Amino acid sequence: MTTGTRITGIWATALLLAATLGTSTPAASAPEPNCRAIESTSARLSCYDAAFPPKTAKPAEASIDSSSGYKDPFVAEEARTAAKLKNICRGC
Repeated sequence: MTTGTRITGIWATALLLAATLGTSTPAASAPEPNCRAIESTSARLSCYDAAFPPKTAKPAEASIDSSSGYKDPFVAEEARTAAKLKNICRGC
């Protein structure tokens, strides 16, 4: 057996193992509840809420307050560049 064949066999085995593990997750085989069949509006809403819980909001990103005294030097430069670009005549 040559080195190239052995490496190809290892990659094929790894790919087969990954495919097998990827398709046998419990979440993929879990049946979804039949919320459409529920006639009561509030019960149907509760069913959907239980089946698909709301996503949690991302934590607020740390930002630099204007009270800290820090001024981004690029904000003013971007404003000047944008003003110059607005005054360019295109197709006059």
